[in-house]
Order: sequence, then structure tokens, then C-alpha cells
Amino acid sequence: MGVLDRLTGPADLAGLTDAELTELAAEVRERLLVSVARSGGHLGPNLGVVELTIAMHRVFDSPRDRMIWDTGHQSYVHKMLTGRAEGFERLRQEDGLSGYPSQAESEHDWVENSHASTSLSYADGMARANQLRGSDDHVVAVIGDGALTGGMAWEALNNIAADQTRRLVVVVNDNGRSYTPTVGGLANKLAQIRTNPRYEPTLRAVKERLSRGGTVGSAAYEALHAMKKGVKDAFAPQGLFEDLGLKYLGPVDGHDRAALEQALTLARNFGGPVLVHVITTKGQGYDIAVANENDQMHQSGPFDRLTGDATTVAPVGWTSVFRDEVVRIADERDDVVGITAAMLYPVGLDAFADKFPDRVFDVGIAEQHAVTSAAGMAMAGLHPVVAVYATFLNRAFDQVLLDVALHRCGVTFVLDRAGVTGDDGASHNGMWDMSLFQLVPRLQMAAPRDGARLRELLREAVAVDDAPTIVRFAKGAVPDDLPAIDRVGRTDVLSRDDDAEVLLVAVGSFAHAGEKAAALLREQGVRVTVVDPRWVKPVDQSILDLAAQHELVVTFEDNGRVGGVGASITAALQDAGIATPVAVHAVAQEFLDHAKRDVVLGRLGLTPDAVASDTLRRLGRNTSGS
Repeated sequence: MGVLDRLTGPADLAGLTDAELTELAAEVRERLLVSVARSGGHLGPNLGVVELTIAMHRVFDSPRDRMIWDTGHQSYVHKMLTGRAEGFERLRQEDGLSGYPSQAESEHDWVENSHASTSLSYADGMARANQLRGSDDHVVAVIGDGALTGGMAWEALNNIAADQTRRLVVVVNDNGRSYTPTVGGLANKLAQIRTNPRYEPTLRAVKERLSRGGTVGSAAYEALHAMKKGVKDAFAPQGLFEDLGLKYLGPVDGHDRAALEQALTLARNFGGPVLVHVITTKGQGYDIAVANENDQMHQSGPFDRLTGDATTVAPVGWTSVFRDEVVRIADERDDVVGITAAMLYPVGLDAFADKFPDRVFDVGIAEQHAVTSAAGMAMAGLHPVVAVYATFLNRAFDQVLLDVALHRCGVTFVLDRAGVTGDDGASHNGMWDMSLFQLVPRLQMAAPRDGARLRELLREAVAVDDAPTIVRFAKGAVPDDLPAIDRVGRTDVLSRDDDAEVLLVAVGSFAHAGEKAAALLREQGVRVTVVDPRWVKPVDQSILDLAAQHELVVTFEDNGRVGGVGASITAALQDAGIATPVAVHAVAQEFLDHAKRDVVLGRLGLTPDAVASDTLRRLGRNTSGS
């Protein structure tokens, strides 16, 4: 039995020898490779924090000392060391381990929100609570250099530094990347360390000072102060942080466990907020990941560990269709520009950036800034296309509302991974956007049902120059094109029976499922009209006219029930005095456990069978055989 399998919890780390700890690090990396190669997941970030995580759990007493992992995609090692190594064969699978920290899994997991730049605010609040309760527990927040590009992190640092008595350790895991290389002024400052020829000698000097720096009180301060003086002339970042009032410790080699333990021990014993700057390599220990130029295997599907190649060929996805079409549009219009928040490749702006590098802007993990910067570009005559995951635009709602829409700015937001995404868990489901942005006056929102409609609606969106537009699409493979048989107003009619009783409004990626539900209803003798609204905000007059001609309206959408498309159609019908009842089929307003998308949709009753059965019940028909 290996060292990892003998661990029952982090307390067991204290009794391990140096040789056993080295073996443990190797076993952890092996388990990571085996597990992620089988089920997919975040490989590069976790390979990069193996020694750091071991050192943290040897120096701090979890869960009494709270460990907060910003974003949380680098918490796999933490999970293994806290008694969950055996469960990694079911990583990110239904009823298995989550790909992020999970309060339901372990008392060692405090924060499971997988949005970036939040850890320092959580840590600030916890440290304040400890102080008020008279507790001497520590809070340790691990944040990447990529997450430090988010404004929320700097708001938190400003507050953390304001009180020098709170026991809070900020670990900056500096690997020079988020998904892709970190951008901006801070990134440039931190890069000075990684590229400066005096880096290695400085690391050795720091290690020597740590080893004789004392363990408590004034001795720890003297060690910190000595290190500050020792590196001040060589490097700039400590000045940046210490100007805020934070004690700066580093740089520390993030793959030297002994040096990490020494640094973290000094930080723990200092008695106030300390920032420990750790230099790591994303993908450490797996050369194929390190050499991957796109994202160092930040997130991977199942792969062959010997080659790094995917074991299955993914079908053409929604993102690929957008990637191609936005380049065609950029070829035709030199006013169109792209904006990404540290996710150039995942959202499909990479081809645009390759062809027109001066017209695509990566603003770092800063969605709020991205949106208002886009408003400024629009005011100055450009048409920005802001591409983000649907769940991340939630963070910039106020900016969309008051900075873009209020000012009639022509900005197009392209929302990838809209609706239920599945494997990544609760905070990554893009199930809020069609509800949240229904609130925004002037904004127009489109939901394409297939690749042809994505191309079509994207072009219609960028043609709007006096209001914000949204084009949203699901995660995964793009379905076969589903042609319409007619168009009424802005609405596509997909199929239609004479004297139809039911108007089935199938939104976006649910159009194919809507057609299947209609086929089941027709088998039971129900006459159906199936439509795709294409533009779901505002509700088109054609939907109201069609609804008045039917006995029942059934809406089917990949979004939350409250305030979504079904709710908007219901309100519009009431306002128009149309009494046709509406049955809304949408995502329940709850945080959804991770599982494959189809499994989650089945749990929610968002399937053709469930929609058909409910419709038959509402019509008073016999549902046997349906």
C-alpha cells in the first residue's frame, strides 16, 4: 500500500519522513493522471500545486484553519489529502466527487463557488469573524495570478491590509496563467521575477533566511523584513503589495516542499496578514501538459496519458460554429472587435485573434471591466463582441444594465455554455441569463437552435448598433440543422398541423426535443404547432397571435423557470388580454448536482416524454402509452 492510500486525513502528514513525502507527491501526481485521463477534469492546475498543498496541510490545521481555494479547480490534491483519494475513480461523475470543493463532501471544504477572484473576500470575512470571536485560528486563501486580475481581489486586499492583527495568509500561486497566459500590468510585474536572471540566486537567499528566521513574534518579523531588504533591489512586486500594507514573503519555489513549509510557518506565526508569493509550473511533472501551448491542459477531456491525445474525437460544437462565423464577420466589418475575460480559446475568439491580433482584447478575469470597456468602445464607433460563459456574465449584470443598455450601446454578448452544463456543477450551469437579462430595457436576446441559426442570429445581433444584444448557446455538440417550414414575424415555424390545439414554443437548443415531444403528442391524436422564437426578448407579436389561435401554449427552455422565456410569454399574453393558458417547462430554481447534461435534464423532467405527458394531462387526454 502506498503512502497516499495510508492517509486517513491531513493530520497523518505530520508523521511522514522526507522520503515518504517525496513519494506521496509522486503518488498524488500519478493518481491525478490516471483519474483525469479516465474521466476528464482540471489536470494542469492540480499538477502544479502538489507540493504547495502538502506543505499547507502540514503547516496549518484543517479544518480548524480554513483553507480557501480561489475558483477551486486546483483542489483535487486537497481532496486526496483530506480522505477522498479513493473516490477519484468517479471524479465529476454522477454521485461521485465534484470537480470543485464541496461542503457536502467534506468538512475541509469551505467554499464551493467556482467563480474566480472571490477567495480573498471570503477569507477577509472569516478572519474578521475569528477576530471578533477571540479565536486564534488562521485563514489561508490560495489565489492564482490570473484571479488577481479580477477587481474583487484587489478590493479584498485593500481591506485585508487595513488591520494588521488578523491571522490571514494569502498564497499567490503564480504560474503566469489562468486558462492562457495572464495579461495586464500585474502580470508584467510578476513576470519580472520569472524572467529575471537573479531569480534562482534570490530563491536560495530567501531559503537561507527562512531557515534562520525564527518561529514566532519579532523573530518572524525580522526574517520577513530581512527578506524584503534582500530582494527589494532585484524585484518589484513586494513593493506593490507592501504599499497596501501587506507583509510580502517570497518568491518561494512552489515545487520545493521544504522551502514552502518554512515560508508558510513564518507566515502563520507572524500574527497578521502576510502574502506568500509562490512560483509554480502548471502541469508540473507531466511534460505533455507543460508543453501544451494553449492552456497547459487546464481542463481536459479523457486522454491517452502516453501521448496526451484525446481518446475520443469530439463532434463539432457550438463554439466552433461561432469561432468560424465571427471571423467571417470581422473580415467584412473592420469595426467589429472581440473581448474575452481570460478565456480566449474556450469561448472561440482565438481564430479572430490570430487573424486580427489588434482587434481582440483579453482583459483578464474582469467581466465587469470587460462590459463597461465594451460600452466605451461602442461609444467611440466600434461594435464589440464580448464572448464569455453564460454563468460569468451574471457577474456584470449592473454593467450591462446601466453602462451598456442605458447608453444605447451596440454591444453583442455571446454566451457560451448556456443552460445546464452538467459536469462542472452548480456554479457553472448557465441557467440564469435568460431570466436576469429579461430585466434589461432595450436589450434583445437570441437563442439559436442549430449551427445555421447561430450564424444567422449572430449576424442579426451585430447589425444592432443602438442596443445590447445577446446570443446564447449550449455546451457541447451542435445538433443537425433543423429547417423551418415558415416564418411569422421573427418566429420560425418548425412544424404545423391543421387546426392545431397546442402551440409548443421550443427555445434554442431545445428545438429538436420540442419536435420529438410534438411527435409523441401527435401519436396520441393531439394537433401541434411547433415554433422557435429565435429572438426570445422581446416577446414577438407573432407569438401572441399564434397563442390566441391555440388552446394551450407549452414553453420548453434551457433556463430557470422564474423570469425566463415562459414567464415572459405568460406576462405578455396577460398584458394583451389573451386567455390561452401557458404550461412552462424550464429548469427548477435550485443548485444542481453535477452529472452529465442529459442526466440532469432527465432529473428535471426536461425531456420530450415528460413534456408530452404533462401536455396530455393538461388536455385531459388518456396518457397511457405516451
